Amino acid sequence: MADSTHPLLSLADSGESEDTPPLVKHLPSLDSIIETIIGNFGWPQFLQAVLVSIAWVFDAQQTFISVFTDAHPTWHCTQLGDESCNSFSNICNLPTNSWAWDLPADTSILSEWNLECAASFVPGLPASSFFTGCLVGGFVLSTLADSSLGRKNMLLLSCLMMSLSSLLTVIFSTNIWIYSAIKFLCGFFRSTIGTCALVLSSELVGKRWRGQVGVVGFFCFSLGFLSLPAMAYMNRGSSWRSLYLWSSIPGIFYSILVHFFVRESPRWLFVNGREEEAMATLKSIASTHHDSSNWNFSGMCFEQETCNANLYSTLKILVEKKWACRRLSAVLVIAFGAGLVYYGMPLALGNLAFNLYLGVTFNALSELPAALFTFFCIGKLKRKNSILVFTTLSGVCSIMCVLKGKMWTRLQIGLELVSFCSSCTVVNIMLLYTIELFPTCVRNSAMSIAREALLLGGVFGPMLVAVGRKDNFASFGVFGLAIGCCGMFATCLPETRGATLSDTMEEEEHKLQKASCNWVGEF
Repeated sequence: MADSTHPLLSLADSGESEDTPPLVKHLPSLDSIIETIIGNFGWPQFLQAVLVSIAWVFDAQQTFISVFTDAHPTWHCTQLGDESCNSFSNICNLPTNSWAWDLPADTSILSEWNLECAASFVPGLPASSFFTGCLVGGFVLSTLADSSLGRKNMLLLSCLMMSLSSLLTVIFSTNIWIYSAIKFLCGFFRSTIGTCALVLSSELVGKRWRGQVGVVGFFCFSLGFLSLPAMAYMNRGSSWRSLYLWSSIPGIFYSILVHFFVRESPRWLFVNGREEEAMATLKSIASTHHDSSNWNFSGMCFEQETCNANLYSTLKILVEKKWACRRLSAVLVIAFGAGLVYYGMPLALGNLAFNLYLGVTFNALSELPAALFTFFCIGKLKRKNSILVFTTLSGVCSIMCVLKGKMWTRLQIGLELVSFCSSCTVVNIMLLYTIELFPTCVRNSAMSIAREALLLGGVFGPMLVAVGRKDNFASFGVFGLAIGCCGMFATCLPETRGATLSDTMEEEEHKLQKASCNWVGEF
């Protein structure tokens, strides 16, 4: 029989009286107990968070690699004195012997497979296939991290298979159709990397640090994005396959590190009834010196809730609960608008009169201030107001990129950077916000569904960019209207700054009932 005076158990029993409703008495104090053990941020947690977050580096590289491998290469006229050939000519209307590519044909899929005059949707097909794969993979794989595999194993599997699929691109891509199919496969396995990394890192620390730890992943994503133009510049003149080779091999070695050194989420282990493993994990990452022999979780009336085995059961629970359905719907709309800009803007850089390498570098660098802002201000920011401000700013700047004229042409890259940076901030805050909106048992699934909406924006982005080569409003104008309108749905969400994480749907409902009673009591 556990000693009821033990400080950890006191946390679970404090403030309860005989007339406390049964739901309150039997709800878990898991959050408070884990908070006591790992609430103070220590080196073991820091190392775990960094190691988990490195997965975002490879995620970013595979997400934006098409900016260079699928780029429209530059060309030049080969016959001097030919007035019909100039920099403003359409090469599709020129004789094939009157022009040539500036670099070898295998530096881009467009020049290698003679796609320069193909229908507008064809050049955007591989990128759209990648994001479609992410979309399908999210539906198929999303609940595995909440149910059978867990956060760690899902992260390992996704990162390893994404890297191997990228390696297949180097070996088997002989035309755009096979290339697009392999890109679909790569996106399919990539779909859960960011979700698992973010959820796992945030569940390994106390609530005071979960926002900052989540931003570590955003930093790593920025570094991965930033590494792409450097890798592409070093491989300029080489085959586009070289870029896939150099970006896939490190991901395979990283997966081995995850297997041996990353710890599973103690929250997930508890929810799935694996108390011994959960206590071993807490012991290895404990930030304070507790005597682990006195950790007795059996005295805690923790009502375990079976995690959902598939996406349909998760969706059923989220839809049946009105509060969850309302939150999820708003999150999906906001995420779609943000994803359209976030994934579409870098691909649209080729439509601007600016150096592609510098443009992508500046876009990657603009993720850093977004991550820094989120890191230092997430504890002070009201989630709803922040999303409203940054979606509006992104929308206005994106629409202004459409304006014609000498002055606006010079300002376009600046406006594009502000719009992209704002969309990055929206994505960062939205992902952290989603973690706080949903309980442990459906958190990873809800995060996956939210990322599905982000990726749905990514599916439409390349197509809009391809059409936008002739009319910028079809890309930048639509981007701006979408994120501006979608951001308004933040008004439908509750504020979660400083709130504790719930572990079951019943616990979250009790919080809502208590908040409602307190609100009524004030009047």
